[in-house]
Amino acid sequence: MDNFHIFTVSLRLPKNLKPLIELAYNLRFAWNPEIIALFRRIDRHLWEETYHNPVLLLSQLSGARIQELSKDNSFLDYLNRVYENFKNYIESPHFSPFFKKETDFLVAYFSAEFGLTDCLPMYSGGLGVLAGDHLKSASDLNIPMVGIGLLYQHGYFRQRLTSNGEQKEVYPENDFYHMPLHLEKDKNGNPILISVDFKDQKAYAQIWRVDIGRVKLYLLDTNIPQNPPDIQNTTFRLYDAHREIRLRQEILLGIGGVRVLHTFGISPTIYHMNEGHSAFAGLERIRVLREKTDISFDAAHLAVMASNVFTSHTSVPAGIDIFDPQLIEAYFCNYTPSLGISIPVLLGLGRKNPADHNEPFCMNILAMKLSGHINAVSKLHQQVSQKLWHILWPKISEEDVPIKYVTNGIHVPSWVSHDMSELYNRYLGPHWFEDPDSERVWARVLEIPDEEIWSVCERRRARLVAFCRERLRNQFRRGGVSQTEIGRITDILDPEALTLVWARRMTNYKRPTLIFRDPERLARILNNDKHPVQIIVAGKAHPADKPAKALIKQIIELARQKEFRRRLVFIEDYDLEVARYFVQGADVWLNTPLKPNEACGTSGMKAIANGVLHCSTEDGWWAEAYNPEVGWLIGFGDEYDNPEYQANVESNSFYNLLEHEIIPLFYDRGPNGLPHGWIKKLKISMYSLCPRFNAHRMLEEYTTDFYIPALHYWQNLVQENMKGAKALSQWKTKIMTNWEKVSIISIEPVDSIEIPMGEELKITALIHLGEISPEEVKVEIYYGQLSISGELRKRKTIPMKPVLQERKGVYRFEGSFRCQDTGRFGYKIKITPYHPYLVPSYYILGFLVIWG
Repeated sequence: MDNFHIFTVSLRLPKNLKPLIELAYNLRFAWNPEIIALFRRIDRHLWEETYHNPVLLLSQLSGARIQELSKDNSFLDYLNRVYENFKNYIESPHFSPFFKKETDFLVAYFSAEFGLTDCLPMYSGGLGVLAGDHLKSASDLNIPMVGIGLLYQHGYFRQRLTSNGEQKEVYPENDFYHMPLHLEKDKNGNPILISVDFKDQKAYAQIWRVDIGRVKLYLLDTNIPQNPPDIQNTTFRLYDAHREIRLRQEILLGIGGVRVLHTFGISPTIYHMNEGHSAFAGLERIRVLREKTDISFDAAHLAVMASNVFTSHTSVPAGIDIFDPQLIEAYFCNYTPSLGISIPVLLGLGRKNPADHNEPFCMNILAMKLSGHINAVSKLHQQVSQKLWHILWPKISEEDVPIKYVTNGIHVPSWVSHDMSELYNRYLGPHWFEDPDSERVWARVLEIPDEEIWSVCERRRARLVAFCRERLRNQFRRGGVSQTEIGRITDILDPEALTLVWARRMTNYKRPTLIFRDPERLARILNNDKHPVQIIVAGKAHPADKPAKALIKQIIELARQKEFRRRLVFIEDYDLEVARYFVQGADVWLNTPLKPNEACGTSGMKAIANGVLHCSTEDGWWAEAYNPEVGWLIGFGDEYDNPEYQANVESNSFYNLLEHEIIPLFYDRGPNGLPHGWIKKLKISMYSLCPRFNAHRMLEEYTTDFYIPALHYWQNLVQENMKGAKALSQWKTKIMTNWEKVSIISIEPVDSIEIPMGEELKITALIHLGEISPEEVKVEIYYGQLSISGELRKRKTIPMKPVLQERKGVYRFEGSFRCQDTGRFGYKIKITPYHPYLVPSYYILGFLVIWG
């Protein structure tokens, strides 16, 4: 059939209903109860059928219903009030009061996935949901930010389960023209395109815009006629398994994303790369900087590093993108000349050991070598990351590896149920969501009457049970389950029973079957007549992860056994909608990862904000959040050499917690039928954890600890036609040329001295610097108490100052500290290069260290 002549039909409404269009195309509706209520009021059933998509809902309204709404004064009054509040939100000043207004402050946030709302399925799991919450909180906090991502024609897969529990993947096609998306067009009405090079081919992408409150997110789409079919499929599927397509996606995200910003005249001063998928953005920034200023690669690299922030989310090496060197060479051989470097130099930027020509090219390593500010996503993850990437800074200790941490958080208004939100409005104040990281605000949770908060918990649990039953009916029909079995669904789950939920990505290290290791014991616990317990499980396995698929099948087979049929269910297709029902309706949220593989995890945070108690191994965020007053710890926080033994220890711990703590506390009811002890625990949990583990606190930390310092580094380097960057590059050349001549001549005092407690120990070092000046180095005393094996238990550092030039190139440095504790101590002298404009995480500093 010949190609069609294409046209689009836009939505048209009467003048008094036109505000609905603006409200429908801004994702503020995803977390604003007023806007949600407005669209539900138009047609509650259609709102659910369209997967909470207001654009599709409006397009499916009948002419009669539109006319009815346009004459409904009550509806119009409500619409005008909601729209006025929306406009006030959008048009408020664009800088948050919590930090000083900075000139040219704008963050570009790059991510391969964004989990924003039900009707935009452009995410696979926690990384995308975190990215979505990041942009929502940026909007609420008035932090100037723009997002960059890809728009996937098929998104991530929908999970379907066969009658015997096998996972099948379905990839429905997304209809972008019925989603809250704007196709960016030029003044002639044609789509605006950007291009990148795939080997010797031009690849074009059109640009869609998502409005997220005050923040704009730009998404690139290659499925257009200007591209041949093999390039069109670049943005077909999120995380395509084909390595060359995956590389194309990451070139488009990084290089193409930077070009999108330039196309619209947007000039961010801070670039934040969420995981390594967008690391090529750093290369494109270097290329553009060289093109504009004609500076060297080295100077441009240093300038770009200064304002690049990189967040690593994985603790597992298998979760890091690597590519074959030959593939990188094929795609970048025509690109590197514009950078002023060769292919071997580029490959070295993506390797632990640049001299190893067989080492794969690692996107996370590239991101770290292009970023001056690196962070992990929890305190424990920082330690894991420092160990994992120590090889990039080999001459310093693990704890000095310059990877900081910002513990993830959730966008609370997006996850709190309507029932709980109304309760918060009454007792925390109507504007509680504007200050969700305030301990003062959350302290009011303690004042909520037990009857009211328990009523919400019971109502949400009943809705969760009803939701699961309906999902199971559809699930069983699709899976070919008998009609008799479908008829028994009304007997599955109990709206009054203690309900535990395990829901997250299905993979081995998350150990979903840990809680099922002793089926006989678990069956006795679940089927107790007086104190029944039920478990709801959900999670998708990666299409290529056969062991994870086997875990799903194992759980479903167990759920179909007579002892578990009423008390254990697996709900297919875990997504944002399912997640909301789960975190809002559970009693206990379960998390069972093998420590220390969980980088952070945020699902439990969402549950906490809904009055759900958390029970987890000591991994991710729970390692810094847990105390006995707020939840339960599975196991003892230990790591074992034998995973099987560890699983036995921790599964027994889980059963013991259930039998002796969780179940008794839940079913210990007072004369009024309320579990006051349970309610007290959940209130303390909410009061203690909600102010800390939310995205507003997270964004404030990013802003004060990363964004603003990055901005200042950038401003120092680029002013006066890149004067600072050129000077820093010259300084680096001087250091690299002369560093091998730097040495420690002598240190005083030497070994075997004894210092009375409370006395000051003065240390002197004679150091040969040669052509390097004292201002160009940092000399520190590195000391602490020693273990029996002679290792520092916890190091402290004291700066040393130059006090005398002994002779040409030789300087005396002094420093002192007070000996406050008794015991056996040790110290060393550490020398590193120093320049006020050099970012602390520059990987070269890990090689240029002198100890004495």
